[in-house]
Amino acid sequence: MTDSTSAGSSTALQRGALGVAGIVFLVLAAVAPLTGIVVVASLAIALGNGGGTPASFLIIAVILLLFAVGYAQMSKQLVNAGGFYAFVVKGLGRTGGLIAGLIATLGYNFFVVGTIGTSGFFMQSIIAGLTGFDMHWYLWGLLSIIVCFAMARTGVDFSSKVLGVALVLEVLMLVVFDVSVLVQTGYDLGAFSPEAVFSGSLPIGLLLAATGFLGFEATALFGEEARNPLKTIPRATYTAIIAIGVILGVTTWAVVSATGVAQAQGTAQEHLATGDLIFSLAATYLGPQLTVVMEVLLLVSLFAAMLAFHNSATRYLYALGRARVLPFALARTRASGAPQIAGIVQAGFAAIVAGLFALAGLDPILNLVPAMLGFGTLAVIVLQALAALSIVVFFRRRGDRRWWSTLIAPGIGFVALAVIVVLAVANFDVVAGSSEPAIRAMPLLLLAAVIGGIGYGVFLRQRKPAVYAALSDDLEAFNIVPAEKGKDPVPGL
Repeated sequence: MTDSTSAGSSTALQRGALGVAGIVFLVLAAVAPLTGIVVVASLAIALGNGGGTPASFLIIAVILLLFAVGYAQMSKQLVNAGGFYAFVVKGLGRTGGLIAGLIATLGYNFFVVGTIGTSGFFMQSIIAGLTGFDMHWYLWGLLSIIVCFAMARTGVDFSSKVLGVALVLEVLMLVVFDVSVLVQTGYDLGAFSPEAVFSGSLPIGLLLAATGFLGFEATALFGEEARNPLKTIPRATYTAIIAIGVILGVTTWAVVSATGVAQAQGTAQEHLATGDLIFSLAATYLGPQLTVVMEVLLLVSLFAAMLAFHNSATRYLYALGRARVLPFALARTRASGAPQIAGIVQAGFAAIVAGLFALAGLDPILNLVPAMLGFGTLAVIVLQALAALSIVVFFRRRGDRRWWSTLIAPGIGFVALAVIVVLAVANFDVVAGSSEPAIRAMPLLLLAAVIGGIGYGVFLRQRKPAVYAALSDDLEAFNIVPAEKGKDPVPGL
């Protein structure tokens, strides 16, 4: 297996382009801390455990850190642009990998469609409010995805620099808000009391808090483009999870302290329809000028998330194309190392789907965003759970004796993530923000991915056995970590 398809074309990513900071910027930009506070934290306070929501973010951070312990060990066995799809192939076999690949492709691509809706909606409303210039939300969203596509084509290192600047600006704004609340009101330790933590609905609080961490798993996707990936990827993963937990946890603590821990849920519910809880508090603690700055930075945050998820979705298409599960043309890269055809397909898909919603006259926030981001959230959590299970199975089959790092920690992570998946399916109307029957039925797409993965696996095994066999072989061919003698990949299911 080589990295070249023909003269003048390549399937090689840009090696050594990213350090720990670059990958963390890509990951945290996908998480979009400011968007997480404005949208996710507000929902978690209103619909979850109210004043105890800061604890929900910290609990999820601990769960994901337990998963990361096993992930760090797995990353020493496999560094591949397939991310968690590649992990599942190693642990659960080829058919399991096909299922994971389909779920990941659906989830990340739907996420990008959703970001067109959120970016377009907020750009239209905020820019019209500030300048009087009113342009249709879809045109703003289309402009955003075009700019994202152009930036991504220049190479992942350029994207990481742009995202780094955006991330620093939005985090600085949150820090200013946190400090202002601390100075003017102080933080209420009652937010971590049992009465607060178990108030309202803790399960819904944990579920919504988990959506605030979506994107951290993208560290695995950039392994082939990282410098010294055996150290860079685990460090970036730990750093990302801790940073997300601290940013969202502390800022949510500031929010519930500003509203009053006991009154937090009621206050958040009053602002639920308008979604302006954070901006109303910013007007009080930061003043009108800085509130305008926060609104502008929200647009930057939304764009950064779109760029980060576009990069992630593109790399899943690239990895599946390279494995010939999808057309091999998706594996072509530019001189910059950026996936070329995969990028075009991803941006085109997102623009077309969002355009269909616009042509139908559907509201982006009421129709497009709930459907796309809701399902994308569920799909990514399922992918995380499958990866955690794969880590446990892989090391148990190898007879690994490190019980904590390869069994207990990732095992607890898997169980916790599986519980969150069940909660997400049972409460999908909360995750998606809509009770429309068509949206509530979207988790059935996961069942379709399972059936499709099994059926496609049977087809490949019978009709294209070389492609089916290569699902494992290609991981090793493109794996930066040399396979240990006598410890070949686990045979496919």
